[in-house]
Amino acid sequence: MMKLKMSEKSVFALLLRSPWWVSIALMLAVAVAARAFMPEAYVSVGVMGGFPFLVIGVIAAWRQWRAPNPQRMAEVLQGAGVMNWRDFSARMEQAYAGQGFAVTRLNGAADFSLKKAGRTTLVSCKRWKAAAQGVEGLRALVDFGRTQDATHCSYVSLGPLTGNAQAFARQNAVQLVSGDGLAMLLSGKN
Repeated sequence: MMKLKMSEKSVFALLLRSPWWVSIALMLAVAVAARAFMPEAYVSVGVMGGFPFLVIGVIAAWRQWRAPNPQRMAEVLQGAGVMNWRDFSARMEQAYAGQGFAVTRLNGAADFSLKKAGRTTLVSCKRWKAAAQGVEGLRALVDFGRTQDATHCSYVSLGPLTGNAQAFARQNAVQLVSGDGLAMLLSGKN
């Protein structure tokens, strides 16, 4: 099955990232322009030209309504930064279990093995508080994932990864969990 992807620079992609009311205002502008400039017989057709903006506005409103509160996400991340390993790992285990994963604790390059729908994901999060995240932790996770025949690997960190580490993660399809993604996971919103 072919999956279509919208260009990030398209008008609709831009409107999806804008406040919802911008799309609704454009829809109303199209309707007013159709009423003002089109012959009476074609006004309804002109008004329908604004329908895609209405759809985008509704989608944007839905996304914005469901979006996490930035202040709350910052508080969750700050709280994670002061946790000890025992508390943080228990919270991560609880978060993944809440998503329907069967969670097994591991020792070594991966801290958890997640199983769901016949797929195995290895998660490394022991260095979640490290200020500098380099390639070595990612490399160890990927190598361990190969020996365990894992479907996916996931690396958790509060801090940013170096450019080399990000490139390594992209090349090896390692999912990076940090920032808002980590906050949403820990708060159970994922």
